[in-house]
Amino acid sequence: MSGAVQMRLFAGLVAALSAAALVYVFAFPPPSMRASRDGVPHFTPPTVHPETGQPLAVGDLARHFKGVKP
Repeated sequence: MSGAVQMRLFAGLVAALSAAALVYVFAFPPPSMRASRDGVPHFTPPTVHPETGQPLAVGDLARHFKGVKP
């Protein structure tokens, strides 16, 4: 087998394994990908501050009520 054929096989194997790993992670995500350590789901849209009307991250709100300093 020539070196070029071996390199193509190796590159194809690496690409196939990488694609399979990505599909697996997105099909069966681990619990750490679903929520932060504060229990807030990832990609949660910001909420509105009641006094100022400014957007407020839900993670910051959860940390505030837990008593965690930024």
